[in-house]
Amino acid sequence: MLDNLSATKVNGGWHKQYSHISTSTHCQMRFAIFLPPGASQTNKVPVLYWLSGLTCTDENFMQKAGALKKAAELGIAIVAPDTSPRGDNVPDQDSYDFGQGAGFYLNATQAPYNTHYNMYDYIVHELPALVEQHFPVTTKKAISGHSMGGHGAMVIALRNPKSYSSVSAFSPITNPINCPWGHKAFSLYLGDDQMMWANYDSCELMKNTSSDDFLPMRVDQGDADSFLIDQLKPENLTAVAKQINFPLTLHMQAGYDHSYYFISSFIDEHLSFHHSHLRS
Repeated sequence: MLDNLSATKVNGGWHKQYSHISTSTHCQMRFAIFLPPGASQTNKVPVLYWLSGLTCTDENFMQKAGALKKAAELGIAIVAPDTSPRGDNVPDQDSYDFGQGAGFYLNATQAPYNTHYNMYDYIVHELPALVEQHFPVTTKKAISGHSMGGHGAMVIALRNPKSYSSVSAFSPITNPINCPWGHKAFSLYLGDDQMMWANYDSCELMKNTSSDDFLPMRVDQGDADSFLIDQLKPENLTAVAKQINFPLTLHMQAGYDHSYYFISSFIDEHLSFHHSHLRS
């Protein structure tokens, strides 16, 4: 059952927040949805799923990205889930890059995290089924995200290429098995088996993608991002893409950092990119 927490009219459409008890994460989850003007049971619209980064909730993108005007114009719904399970019974650490707010969009295998930290199943299976059941949307969907969420969007699209028309990311963690954020999260959520880690690494997944499973991918990365060299490593992703002729377009944006100022500067281009593929 969905509990409607808020409803606010914006750009002729509606921004709404909901909570529900998740069968994937075994706790109460929250998500936000933007429905563009004219969306109805007789005029269903496609959906862009947005995955946010470390420390974020469903609110950051909806409030800061400036995406809703363009989404209203293009007739695209946007769904923004939370970034992790939350609650008093959900294991946590006093750390911004692990635990609550840092689910990394995987299914944890290690106790005590494996009961609740199943964000992969939540995003891939549970949430789309819920959205398609309760809102005037089609089954056509795209996926995007920022930083940890960019990692999640690319991993999910690469593992489920027939489910998404396109994928994009801002400042994604492209190769988590080779960066500090990924090492910390994967070792605690997944244990020491690096074969398991590879299931949630975009570079490793792309290496094993056949041309039948290619889907359009756009990445924007600021060259003044303080995390660029140590954590994000877009050059590793582009190297793999070139090896297999994967349809990746990387836009290095001069002077931009890791913030929502960067996202808001190029979100319209991402929405237009997804719109062109959602229509095809």
